[in-house]
Amino acid sequence: MLNTSDWLYVIAFFILSLAVGLGVARRAGSNISEFFLSGRHMPWWLLGFSMVATTFATDTPNLVTDLVRTHGVSGNWLWWSFLLTGMLTVFVYARLWRRSGVLTDLEFYELRYSGKAAAFLRGFRALYLGAFFNIIIMAAVTLAAIKFSGVLFGLSPVKTVMIAASITVVYSAIGGLSGVLITDLFQFIIAMTGSVATAWYVLGLPQVKGLNNLLSHSALRGSLSLLPDFSDTNTLFAVFIIPLAVQWWSVWYPGSEPGGGGYIAQRMLAAKTENHAVWATLLFNVAHYALRPWPWIIVALCSLVIFPDLASLRRAFPLLDPALVRNDLGYPAMLTFLPHGLLGLVVASLFAAYMSTISTHLNWGSSYLVNDFYKRFVRPDSSEKQLVLVGRICTILLMVAAGFLALLLSHSLQAFNIMLQIGAGTGLLFLLRWFWWRINAVSEISAMLISFLVAVYFEFIHQRLGFELLAEWQKLTVGVGVTTIGWIIATFFTKPTDRETLLEFCRLVHPGGPGWQAVWKNAHSGDIAGERSEKRWDVPGGIMCMFLGCVAVYSILFATGYWIYSNYIPAVILTCLAVVSSWYLLLAWRRIISQTRGA
Repeated sequence: MLNTSDWLYVIAFFILSLAVGLGVARRAGSNISEFFLSGRHMPWWLLGFSMVATTFATDTPNLVTDLVRTHGVSGNWLWWSFLLTGMLTVFVYARLWRRSGVLTDLEFYELRYSGKAAAFLRGFRALYLGAFFNIIIMAAVTLAAIKFSGVLFGLSPVKTVMIAASITVVYSAIGGLSGVLITDLFQFIIAMTGSVATAWYVLGLPQVKGLNNLLSHSALRGSLSLLPDFSDTNTLFAVFIIPLAVQWWSVWYPGSEPGGGGYIAQRMLAAKTENHAVWATLLFNVAHYALRPWPWIIVALCSLVIFPDLASLRRAFPLLDPALVRNDLGYPAMLTFLPHGLLGLVVASLFAAYMSTISTHLNWGSSYLVNDFYKRFVRPDSSEKQLVLVGRICTILLMVAAGFLALLLSHSLQAFNIMLQIGAGTGLLFLLRWFWWRINAVSEISAMLISFLVAVYFEFIHQRLGFELLAEWQKLTVGVGVTTIGWIIATFFTKPTDRETLLEFCRLVHPGGPGWQAVWKNAHSGDIAGERSEKRWDVPGGIMCMFLGCVAVYSILFATGYWIYSNYIPAVILTCLAVVSSWYLLLAWRRIISQTRGA
């Protein structure tokens, strides 16, 4: 339990969060552009740290612990693979999003597509993503808060939900995105400090006896490798081959959307300029994949020494609901060893992680419900003040719904797999819609519908029909294949987007490339010739930068691991590779920028 010194950390953190929300309340309430995009004048470093803070949720260390305890360190390839789509977003899609000038990424639909199908798609996805999908995400994050509070405070799930949600809702509803961004900055600092401090302390526990003893402990045999066991085919496909070959480009997942989207797009749209959008997204990917994982991994490995199986966790926490005792409980279980003072800091860091993620999802989700549903279809003549009020009401309702759903979930990996399956097969469409004119609104509607039906089938029907239970990677692969084939067929059997809409999209965004040649050929020569030559198609160079960025970040990530393992030869080689690839990345990106400006 926390003592007075611990509570001082927590209370000070709460007061600071509320003060920020109150400080920017007047500006945030002036119009919806301020409330949802901070007036489009945010610097890259603040946006980048906000992206990192948002993806550092309370459930993130739990998820990493679940993967390490289940598959070893190499199990993290399940999310490390998303670096590929992250770097593609940095060097190809960030500038396209900023050029679009939309308020939300759903507004893109009526910029890129035409007719009633485009309007339906925008409105439906506003509800589907802003409410349904968003509530699932927040419920998973709140589930982690339930587990932490159950272990540390003995609170019931209902009390946890009520306490955890209240302060977050208040400053999110009052301060809008500006309040979220500013609090995200110090929340990230607190959260990282807490995770590093936790890793440092648990290494010194008598049961662990330092890093060297940890790495040589029998409980970790087979768990330390950065690559999966290639003789274990099922694990190899589940956490390595499928994520790297299929998952990263084919699956829509919050924070790792192929082509950008969601709250990542919201941050890019809030940037001062295109270059600020690029640098913000680059900072996010470097910090997310290279900076944060190892403190969590170390704590997860220590948990295997002290709590080698689920039975030991149940014995340690007999009063906790047995349904909540899964491998992801290993992380909060380790926090019970922290001394007072440090425990208060870590608890404050967990609150920071929770609040940064929830506040972003509340603001992002309400932006969809307000701008893309209420304003577009219900009350188009609403004043700016009315829209801000509706946004604040939606913020409260989303949190209430997420709290109820959190009470029905049992572990982090469960929600992660559900979200992957629902988004399976839609990713390729999100990548191509910027560069292939033939994709239309029906393509997206088909992809969304098919992927959802496939997810429902595997989750609720497949096994009941007597079929053999499939592994998660097998479900994902089938979902990707069925969904991709389905939306491609729908594309060619439906009418393309109105040509004038396509031309206006090209004039505004300048996507370029061979996928738009059919549009150029049928345009009036004087109408589009100047537009066509104004911007150089820099996607090939962007893909090269993506490759160099991935090499640099993976090198930093694995070099850090090998330094921790005291395996110095690969550590030195990978450190040098990180420096060289980063240098060439900077040169390549500067060349693209200079060519684009000179074109």
